[in-house]
Amino acid sequence: MKLQVAIDRVSLEEAVNLSKRLDGQVDLIEMGTSLVKDYGIEGIKQIRNALSESDLLIDLKTIDEGAYEFKQGFTFGGDVLTVMGASSIETIRACYKVSREYQKTMMIDLLEVNEEKIRELEEFEEAVFCLHHSIDKVNDWHVLETISTFQKSFPKLKRLAIAGGIDLTQAKELNQQGLIEIIVVGSHITKSKNVVEEASKFMEELKNERSN
Repeated sequence: MKLQVAIDRVSLEEAVNLSKRLDGQVDLIEMGTSLVKDYGIEGIKQIRNALSESDLLIDLKTIDEGAYEFKQGFTFGGDVLTVMGASSIETIRACYKVSREYQKTMMIDLLEVNEEKIRELEEFEEAVFCLHHSIDKVNDWHVLETISTFQKSFPKLKRLAIAGGIDLTQAKELNQQGLIEIIVVGSHITKSKNVVEEASKFMEELKNERSN
């Protein structure tokens, strides 16, 4: 299981600093949507330049103009880009085509996507599908139950990620469950007193072998 650390709602200077500190300590660094909107291509370039070991996920949340946005994202250094599952199937196909041309990865954000639409998305076999609990929602969610139910409903979707308030205990439980490829952690790491130390705790849990 891989650890993706989401950097969001900070200055570009702080985002670059966090990226440098976490480079090589975690699997993926996420440039959050707020940073993309605030700093654009210049921000992407600066965060890309801060990384030499970890992959860079740019959370574009593409909803339209898929080919253009994905070409820009990959050209300026993204390894993984996100498209909203609520986008038209044509937009997602355009993103997928570009991803394959660049030999990079497309992540589909399933925020507020219904089951009927998810069935349509089964054609994107190499994509990562991210189950995403909105930060604007005030209700808790049962992470393990959500993943188990989703996997049973959509067994064709093999590459899964999960995002939305994941803490260390949940990371451990998800690792034991063994159904997720990537867990996305934000403030539980980036707002901690020692980001590198906290990230190492998550990485240690994810490296532990699942018990039988």
